[in-house]
Amino acid sequence: MKVEYDRDTCIGMFQCVDEWEGFEKNVDDGKADLTDAEETDDGVFVREVPEDAEFDAKFAARVCPVEAIRILDDDGEQLVP
Repeated sequence: MKVEYDRDTCIGMFQCVDEWEGFEKNVDDGKADLTDAEETDDGVFVREVPEDAEFDAKFAARVCPVEAIRILDDDGEQLVP
């Protein structure tokens, strides 16, 4: 399972930070950062989700008010809208 984060879409509500430690608050930019992620496209970051963090990662995606976070299965299909 992977998480895909569109940082350009982020509006800095930081709800994801409260739900999963994979996100950190970047107060200087007013946006969240996805830790240990690789930038795959301009402003889009991807990383694997550890098995023990799957629930929290999914919840972080669900609470994002602008849907900047997507959870994808190993085939690239979106699990959480």
